[in-house]
Amino acid sequence: MHMAAAFRFVVSPSSGLPIYRQLMDQVRHQAAAGRLAPGEFLPSIRQVAEELQVNPMTVSKAYSLLEREGVLENVRGRGMRVADAVEPNSGSAGLRRRKEQLRPLLEQLAAAAYQLGLSADQVRSMLDPLLEEHEPDDSRTDR
Repeated sequence: MHMAAAFRFVVSPSSGLPIYRQLMDQVRHQAAAGRLAPGEFLPSIRQVAEELQVNPMTVSKAYSLLEREGVLENVRGRGMRVADAVEPNSGSAGLRRRKEQLRPLLEQLAAAAYQLGLSADQVRSMLDPLLEEHEPDDSRTDR
């Protein structure tokens, strides 16, 4: 029996991205990286809504759309779990899929930097410390 994941959502109401999309992106990324395993249950809609202080319909919308995409599946009476079809990305194909997921965000970053008149070096100098903050203690080999 799989218990609810020790997964915690983090949202930023001021990001400009709707909260339901932030939740969806986090589930997709965590599943793609293997941090949410197939069959693992997500926290309930009520738990997430209370923890994040958001409307339960927002969480429900995110979960429903992820179910429609095949990322999650609803187990009647138990909740939402990561679909078996979602497997951690390993090897070169997995790395390619993770890069494909990141590309739209990088395109937004590049466009915003251009609009703000920032050079590539200026953006890199801002991005590098942020990446280092999120770097796990053990360095990854699949970069």
